[in-house]
Amino acid sequence: MRLTFFKNTFFLWLLVSFSCGSQNNQEKANASGDTLEKTQQEIVIHDTVTIAEMMSKDFMPGAHRPNAYLPILKDKSVGIVANQTSMLTKPSKSLHLVDFLIAENIQVKKVFAPEHGFRGTADAGELVKDGIDRRTGIPIISLYGANKKPSKQQMQGIELMVFDIQDVGARFYTYISTLHYVMEACAEANIPLVVLDRPNPNGHYIDGPVLEKEHSSFVGMHPVPVVHGMTIGEYAQMINGEGWLSNDLTCRLTVIPVSNYTHGTPYSLPVKPSPNLPNDTAINLYPSLCFFEGTPLSAGRGTSMQFQVFGAPALPSAYFPFQFTPQPNEGAKHPKFEGQLCNGLDLREQPRLDMLNLEWLIEAYVGYGKKKEFFTDFFTKLAGTETLQRQIEQGYTYPEIRATWLRDLEAYDAMRKKYMLYP
Repeated sequence: MRLTFFKNTFFLWLLVSFSCGSQNNQEKANASGDTLEKTQQEIVIHDTVTIAEMMSKDFMPGAHRPNAYLPILKDKSVGIVANQTSMLTKPSKSLHLVDFLIAENIQVKKVFAPEHGFRGTADAGELVKDGIDRRTGIPIISLYGANKKPSKQQMQGIELMVFDIQDVGARFYTYISTLHYVMEACAEANIPLVVLDRPNPNGHYIDGPVLEKEHSSFVGMHPVPVVHGMTIGEYAQMINGEGWLSNDLTCRLTVIPVSNYTHGTPYSLPVKPSPNLPNDTAINLYPSLCFFEGTPLSAGRGTSMQFQVFGAPALPSAYFPFQFTPQPNEGAKHPKFEGQLCNGLDLREQPRLDMLNLEWLIEAYVGYGKKKEFFTDFFTKLAGTETLQRQIEQGYTYPEIRATWLRDLEAYDAMRKKYMLYP
């Protein structure tokens, strides 16, 4: 009985979406969703959500525009790359893309999950295993760990792939690396890919050193700056256009754009994109504070202030007076300095950044007693170059460091403009 009502409700929803689309060509619709289940609480499916309510926002993510992509998916065997951000959301109302598509009789065959898993609760770098979604019985295939790229066998039985994941606009945030490998697998299998675009909360600027090819890794695959300033749909077009897929492959790509959006549009994410980015402040500070992941310092994992504070027991409290003690929590089962009192700085009241801030990193380096132990090998992977570490060690100021990026940033900005969908 519940299932019948659920399907009927979404049939009405679809009718409303097509009606809205016929009234305004710019109101083409897409659908998107979020996780089918959570470990701490179950996603609530609200039968009263209507497309009209979703369209009352100032802008609509691609997933909120069903009549732009449902006709493409109809009568196809579909694979979906999704996680907990793959949601249609409005205050107090939420619906996962997979639930929506199943209710509309789209043949969803497999779900592919990136780092942090389908539910988005796994630690950074934690092995995420394959499984079966308990609600639908659909196989869930992990795209993190040894299997970062869908295999030929995993792509069998799929006629079309959908990608709907919220990015945060930083090169070392691995969802764009997952996008690359999904595009490559689709190109190899001659399977079209539909990207449901979403706003970039750090899309209002570009900054940082451009990655050098010899330092390419899963936390940085492409020659782009740390803050790339593109939505994930724009980024997909750039991967294709710049020939970054192996063997000169090109993915058959369709991007369902965000409506009424500009790169200057402030965007507060309705669902946290990963366990350690809990709010807008953390997301804005993340490109600047993630460099601490390549040092002995903590960036707040194991607290409720992830990527809003930094510190270590070894920092002098006279200059780093804020104190916190990391403890195991969701997304940090064994945080750095677990149970130890850390001295650092609290950045939660910082104004919104429109450029990287390396002053905190430089201050921490100056204040850290064991200079030769400050940088780990992972720092170079995050920076995408060995130059940044050398500059800090040699006493460069942040303005001096940033001046060395400007020529590369100008060249990158000219390149990315070819692929931008929004002003």
